[in-house]
Amino acid sequence: MSDIARRFPENPILFPKDLSPGRAGLEIVCLLNPGVFTFEGKTWLLIRVAERPEQKEGIISFPVLKENGIEIIEIEQNHPELDATDPRVINYKGADYLTTLSYLRLVCSDDGIQFYQPEGYPLLQGEGEDEVFGIEDCRVALIGDTYYLTFTAVSEHGVGVGMRTTKNWKNFEKHGMIIPPHNKDCAIFEERINGKFYALHRPSSVALGGNYIWLAESPDGIHWGKNKCIVKTRPNLWDSARVGAGAAPIKTEVGWLEIYHGANEKHQYCLGAFLMDLNDPSKVLARTEEPIMVPKEDYELNGFFGEVVFTNGHIIDGDDLTIYYGAADEFVCGAKFSVKEILEELVYF
Repeated sequence: MSDIARRFPENPILFPKDLSPGRAGLEIVCLLNPGVFTFEGKTWLLIRVAERPEQKEGIISFPVLKENGIEIIEIEQNHPELDATDPRVINYKGADYLTTLSYLRLVCSDDGIQFYQPEGYPLLQGEGEDEVFGIEDCRVALIGDTYYLTFTAVSEHGVGVGMRTTKNWKNFEKHGMIIPPHNKDCAIFEERINGKFYALHRPSSVALGGNYIWLAESPDGIHWGKNKCIVKTRPNLWDSARVGAGAAPIKTEVGWLEIYHGANEKHQYCLGAFLMDLNDPSKVLARTEEPIMVPKEDYELNGFFGEVVFTNGHIIDGDDLTIYYGAADEFVCGAKFSVKEILEELVYF
């Protein structure tokens, strides 16, 4: 497999220990793939922070959002109706629960490497019955003077796409679940095309079909339809089990360039790219056969869930593409790419 990423020598740039838990009695287990944007001359990350209670011997405990706050559920580790073989999801008495509760936290930087948590900005937490297991993996798109935040909303109802918008990062308008379960990995284009909003998203199938990337369009950025499947998994390749969009597509002279993640049956996550037509993004023109980034560093191979590089945020400056990514579902890292080099990796159909 190929790898054209130039990783930050400072990686990982953020560890779980670098931030304080949002509530006493909880611990930060993971920092995951942030949304990325620029605001007031700084680079900002909207990090997914995953927390859980400090674990006791012989007990598995996890948090769930309720109307009156966070409730901690405790289960004996050897309970006959408990399946805790997956570090991310447990099944108890036939129901699935996440082992951690995720929310979104803002940090910023003057140099894109050293990040700190500024004062006066809120934590973005789950709200309402569709977000009781938390909100995850936010993408940020700037259209005009409005930032569109699309994120994964998780509850016993399933996994769907929620959205909030803001102009100042202190006041937010909530738009509810814009794409119902089971769906995630929603990235909005940062420019209207022929007067329409476009977004990539990923419905999930457990039987017929597969975990493919779809395109949707909208008249207003809130109500979505005219969905079309545009990128599928490929048997026996690095993206054979599932594919999903990264951040907002990058406009180039030859088309809309999308960095996406792919995983195989062994749950190894890599990054690749595909190219869409400038005037009709439902037309996919080219795709990388080999990944442009593979997990190979120790911090990418070993962590909460190893062998993972996963992005949903970047900064573009001419040919320079800075991708911020989650490594091993535990650390936040950065890497540099050349857009020209990525375009040269594409294979046209």
